[in-house]
Amino acid sequence: MLGEYRIEGRRATEIASSVERGVGAGELEPGQLLPPMRELATDLGVNPNTVAAAYRILRERGVIETAGRRGSRVRPRPATTGREYTRVEVPEGVRDVASGNPDPALLPSLARAFAAAGEQGDREPVLYGADPVEPELARLSRAGLDAAGVPPGPQAVASGSLDAIERVLEAHLKPGDTVAVEDPGWGSLLDLIPALGLRLAPVGVDDDGPLPEDVRRALASGARALIVTDRMQNPTGAVVSATRARALRSVLRDHPDVLLIEDDHGHGIVDQPLHPLAGGTRHWAFVRSVAKAYGPDLRLAVLTGDDVTVDRVRGRQRLGAGWVSRLVQRAVVRLWTDGGHDPAAVAAAYGERRDLLLRALAERGIEAHGRSGLNVWVPVPDETGAVSRLLHAGWAVAPGARFRTASPPGIRITTSTLRPEETGPLADAVAAALGPGPVRSYV
Repeated sequence: MLGEYRIEGRRATEIASSVERGVGAGELEPGQLLPPMRELATDLGVNPNTVAAAYRILRERGVIETAGRRGSRVRPRPATTGREYTRVEVPEGVRDVASGNPDPALLPSLARAFAAAGEQGDREPVLYGADPVEPELARLSRAGLDAAGVPPGPQAVASGSLDAIERVLEAHLKPGDTVAVEDPGWGSLLDLIPALGLRLAPVGVDDDGPLPEDVRRALASGARALIVTDRMQNPTGAVVSATRARALRSVLRDHPDVLLIEDDHGHGIVDQPLHPLAGGTRHWAFVRSVAKAYGPDLRLAVLTGDDVTVDRVRGRQRLGAGWVSRLVQRAVVRLWTDGGHDPAAVAAAYGERRDLLLRALAERGIEAHGRSGLNVWVPVPDETGAVSRLLHAGWAVAPGARFRTASPPGIRITTSTLRPEETGPLADAVAAALGPGPVRSYV
């Protein structure tokens, strides 16, 4: 059943750690069946309850899944390995359009901002017990949120969008709870949820965002939280339209106890208007990061929400990391105010590159999606074949398996650094890789 790998341990934590080591080392593969609890207990000479406790730990950590009489298996994408195991290695001479990164040439210089923040730190040192949120950052952030129609609420600062979302989920949910999430959607989020011991309820997406009926079905089935990307959805580029926002708010009004989390990670480089959903549920959070617009290494996201949610997040943060460096927060303030970053110009540059590829693909009869952001999503009949053929043709694209749970196959193409003269050859390569015939849509 397990090949050469032998599970070891006498205590539940030791047995769980042994399984995790096997998964992390690749000796226990995704989908591999684990021994029945009584059988493993006999092999190890322990009580079956000890193995049951070990399997429960592994389920809560997102390593295995249990399907009743069919037994327990290593998850198809266990939290110990993550979706990055599906990444494409880019050989020398192959053009990388898989990374999802912003264009470094469109990121502002950090030197002046950090120099100014450092000088301020010398004048006004931040000591233990200080407010974890830089006052000027909070003021500027709140002004932007007000302008976008996000409801008022206290603020916290986290180390990026994923950190903020994790903290909000942990503030309200317990292992075994279900989270409704976009499918296709952000691969790291699809890994995080089971790693927290939570269950995924996939929700279909089209160019206007999550499908209301899918959301309604997930919430009616017991999902306790819903996560929505308002703009620049990864990987499809979807944008929640005004009409879709009204429909989703209507669904949420029927489920006021659901935790709503909105991710606006594209703020600063998206030219599409925001249509926030918050206001119809008791507990909600709205997250804005600076990674795409100002640099992934800044690791900063501003979070607002209802009083209870933000208070729980800040309380738990105090017991761990304490706060996100006020030096970094002050540098972000400088980046927001010194005029070195023109969001409209950056959004236009990314939009031009993305739209060029969309037009080129359409001219070749290929369905593709990308209303906003850095990527284009292309439905394909055979993911593995398409990725392989494109790699052979000199183009490394991201396999859709990194972003999918139940939705049809696709590939993600990052257009953030795509030059105009590359657009035609890339579209030709995609057309050749897909071959003739219709491709099923991604919803």
